[in-house]
Amino acid sequence: MAVYTHVSAEALSAFLRRYDVGELVSAKGIAEGVENSNYLVDTTRGRFILTLYEKRVAADDLPFFMSLLDHLDAKGLPVPPAIKDRDGREIQELEGRPACLIKFLSGVSLSHPTAAQALAAGDAMGAMHRAVADFTPTRPNSMGVETWRPLFERCGRSLDDIAPGLHDDLAFALDNVEANWCGADFERSAIHADLFPDNVLMLGDRVTGLIDFYFACTDIRVYDLAVMHTAWSFDAKGGNYDAQVGDALIAGYERHFSLSSLERARFGTFASGACIRFALSRAWDWLNTPADALVVRKDPLAYMRRLKHYDPELVTRVR
Repeated sequence: MAVYTHVSAEALSAFLRRYDVGELVSAKGIAEGVENSNYLVDTTRGRFILTLYEKRVAADDLPFFMSLLDHLDAKGLPVPPAIKDRDGREIQELEGRPACLIKFLSGVSLSHPTAAQALAAGDAMGAMHRAVADFTPTRPNSMGVETWRPLFERCGRSLDDIAPGLHDDLAFALDNVEANWCGADFERSAIHADLFPDNVLMLGDRVTGLIDFYFACTDIRVYDLAVMHTAWSFDAKGGNYDAQVGDALIAGYERHFSLSSLERARFGTFASGACIRFALSRAWDWLNTPADALVVRKDPLAYMRRLKHYDPELVTRVR
């Protein structure tokens, strides 16, 4: 979450009149994340999240995201569906951007999850994958393996402005992961593709919300777990691996899906790919985030360090 597009109180009040949610009391921009503009909105009848979808989220993809959230909500998963206006519409326009008013979920996101919390979060991902077994809409992964090299090439030698040698380090790692990727052998489903700790809300050791589905897509199911493993199992700088947290995530997930021998054998490849994917997207954002945006840039080097855990042979060059 972030704020790129500013919404005036007058425009927001007019927007809320489309809904049966009461009058505007207050609104505050949310700085975390890097994808969309988000506001915490309080009205006389409750609390909501207003999301304005920025350039990385295509308007044509919104029906997929909304359908997925509606499906998961109907299955009893703790997700935030969009609220329908008085005419039954979920997707609106505000300040020239597609926009939705979204159900607010209680709970807090974690900065230092425990093993018990990781167990619950892994269980929640497994339950989500179980719930989408009968979800039929599909969407290609907009940040899938085939997109990594074009993104790397767009970043180009500017990567070395972030850290000397980063361009060559990423080229080396990308060559190896592409050579070992074999997605056709694995089960596919709708996946979250971005289930970081800040996209899981918890109260104590209980999951109260799975949020921010705007990278959701159809892709390799175990890749979703690998993305989560890279995000939860390390300190913020990516240098220290917490085996208890990493093992707990997988144990929680396996309450729903036992990993096959092939999935276990290739887990490191998928996790390495996740590291490259997030190193590249963070690098792009680092190089291109507007100076006046209310947004926290995330360190791409933290994901380069994670590579060392999953396959040391891939990263003999990575610092």
